Amino acid sequence: MEYLEVKHFLDVKAAEYNRPAFIANDPICIPHQFTIKQDIEIAAFIAAILAWGQRKTIINKCNELFARMDHAPYDFMQNHQDQDLKRLLGFKHRTFNDTDLLYFVSFFHAHYGKSETLETAFLPAGSTSGVSFSAEYALNHFRDYFFSLPDFPHRTKKHISSPTQKSTCKRLNMFLRWMVRKDNCGVDFGIWNVIKPADLICPCDVHVDRVARRLGLISRKQTDWTTAVELTEKLREMDPQDPVKYDFALFGLGVEEKF
Repeated sequence: MEYLEVKHFLDVKAAEYNRPAFIANDPICIPHQFTIKQDIEIAAFIAAILAWGQRKTIINKCNELFARMDHAPYDFMQNHQDQDLKRLLGFKHRTFNDTDLLYFVSFFHAHYGKSETLETAFLPAGSTSGVSFSAEYALNHFRDYFFSLPDFPHRTKKHISSPTQKSTCKRLNMFLRWMVRKDNCGVDFGIWNVIKPADLICPCDVHVDRVARRLGLISRKQTDWTTAVELTEKLREMDPQDPVKYDFALFGLGVEEKF
């Protein structure tokens, strides 16, 4: 396809998949169960981190986890007692287990003790709207900050990726898309205001990678952080203010249509 054909094709597909009907069968349905901002942030973050494997299984495991927190994750993070943590023991999804989960609880408890939003965890101190934002810097900063508590379990580090590790950071980029993108379609939340949609990096998983290569949007042989940046730069040519909206098109084409 020529450039204009690809853009038109992706515009049509993005509109097709960026709609409420997409929610029910996707992990984003988990944060959509909540209305309090902090509940949405916590549920979205954990759902994104656990987004590994079949979507139905991911959704079921997330529902199991938040049932253990009485479907009030923010209240649980802030007000749990030691005996409440016993409810989390035995939780497991693939390589994520209760050791990892207990550290996540410690992180959220510490972070929300000093900030009302998880957005600040991705920003350097003192950042405000209008300050230039680098997704690469933000993700590297977040990983360092996430593991800044004393005596964190080393095994948990594999669940939080960063560009420094040359990871595509698919899960974290997906989480950022959910929190940052603003439209009237009802899928993404758009509840953060400092980070802008124009600065996001497209989540690049095996499905997105395959479709993007077929459409000539990726030339790099391997799939890593640089690949995700390359893809996003191509998408930014199509929509400079909201390049990551095309994640709906690429993912939908890959998963639903086996493009």
